[in-house]
Amino acid sequence: MDFRKVFDSIPKEFDRWRTRYCRELFNDLIEYSKLESGKTVLEIGPGTGQATEPILKTGCSYLAIELGENLAKYTKAKFSSYDNFQIVNGDFETYNFENEQFDLVYSAATIQWIPEEIGFNKVYNILKSNGTFAMMLTKTDEKSGNELLYSKIQEVYDKYFHPETEYTCKLNYNNIKNYGFSDIECHKYYKVRELNADEYVSWISTHASHITLSEPYKSKFYSGIKDAIISFGNNIKLYDTIILYLARKS
Repeated sequence: MDFRKVFDSIPKEFDRWRTRYCRELFNDLIEYSKLESGKTVLEIGPGTGQATEPILKTGCSYLAIELGENLAKYTKAKFSSYDNFQIVNGDFETYNFENEQFDLVYSAATIQWIPEEIGFNKVYNILKSNGTFAMMLTKTDEKSGNELLYSKIQEVYDKYFHPETEYTCKLNYNNIKNYGFSDIECHKYYKVRELNADEYVSWISTHASHITLSEPYKSKFYSGIKDAIISFGNNIKLYDTIILYLARKS
């Protein structure tokens, strides 16, 4: 199994439940890259477009490359009303962009699936001089606001969480400095979400390793998670840290 394609099986659920980014992040990205009509943009692995529309609204010439066939079809239909939207179903690692270069290349929780020596080098090569490379991701603290509930949830994980493939992707985003990028910035934004048991299960069901859960563990795992949250008032508080890395091709 190509673990990178695991999300392709759930495009509708992915679109409904994946964590969104905040307006402040896009404002900072657009300001840093001086993005406007006439500039060219590549998004690596847009999924179902959680980080797409604010970029499209600048009037830029937008291209996405998406590995998942179902995700690509879904996202193409979702943004069909934008004349400046284009998407290719392909693998960024091997795709030949020929002589095409971009003012902005960005990734929303995708670049970590690509080895840095491939991803960072390729981004540098397809950027125009002074072009912007942006990477965004979200880290969620599920413990601070729910310590007792968190312990209960961990018991369910210990008992039933046995995915076919473990998520092992790791990327040191700060290593971009080793690939010729300069003017590196890191911005952080914070938000709080509150979910009930059904919403929380729907959210974690879009996580890579959770998708690969199989029976008899899957039903018991999600049932156990729901019961734990319901027993704590049917509410769990999540603290999100949204991170944006910005860099420039010298």
